[in-house]
Amino acid sequence: MLYAWCRHCDDQTDDQELGFNASQLPRAEACARVDRLRQSTHHALTADGIEDPVYAGLRRVVDLHHIPESYLMQHLDGFAMDVEGRSYRNLDDTLEYCYHVAGVVGIMMAYIMGVRDEPTLDRAADLGLAFQLTNICRDVMDDAEIGRVYLPADWLEEAGVPVDQIRRVEHRERVFTVVRRVLAEADRYYASSWLGIAQLPFRSGWAVAAANAVYRDIGRLILELGPSTWDGRSSTGKMRKALLAAGAGLRTIATRAMRTGTESRPREGLWMRPKAEAG
Repeated sequence: MLYAWCRHCDDQTDDQELGFNASQLPRAEACARVDRLRQSTHHALTADGIEDPVYAGLRRVVDLHHIPESYLMQHLDGFAMDVEGRSYRNLDDTLEYCYHVAGVVGIMMAYIMGVRDEPTLDRAADLGLAFQLTNICRDVMDDAEIGRVYLPADWLEEAGVPVDQIRRVEHRERVFTVVRRVLAEADRYYASSWLGIAQLPFRSGWAVAAANAVYRDIGRLILELGPSTWDGRSSTGKMRKALLAAGAGLRTIATRAMRTGTESRPREGLWMRPKAEAG
């Protein structure tokens, strides 16, 4: 139900259907759509008799798991960043975007899994950041084609790549040096997220650990392919996914076995996420 709402918001913002056939709307229309999503979401959480199945489902999951409305609005802030043409000057700017489009989704999923303590919610946000950093590296050229560059501009400048020329073939090697740096940051967040996985119920922990392993493997594949990664779409095969999932299950068991009292509590976040508003 949460995914259905996220998917709906993404499709509305990029004028697409189930993530396919996106088109670039005029900025005014795209911004208006995000505003309508805010209004519809707030209405769904406060009014009775919601008929739209996407919003009725959202209301059900929010009420059942007491997810703060502010997290939903933080996610919509990420769509606003896209349609407003936000630029990303440094790594913190990129991480802020990653938080809104993916980190906060991890937090809401953690609520569904029964998590309420702030350190573990931080680790859920860490995994979302790691996922989105990996996505950014995989989709650099596709994103740039529609005018979106999420790589830190200062890192691109250090590499000698003008932001508006990122797609030029002669710059690919230099762009890849930036991608390598971003994937190194992603690895830090993948590692940090394990501190929260140990706090989850086993079934949820295994599922999250498998996602961690599979997505982290996409980063490995990008590094292995180098600049040629943008000639296609980097993905992990079914057999390798199965092996990674099995390994994640074993690591989840081991991590939980080593958990001992307060010493196992997750540490403070690498990047300080916005906290939910009270109420």
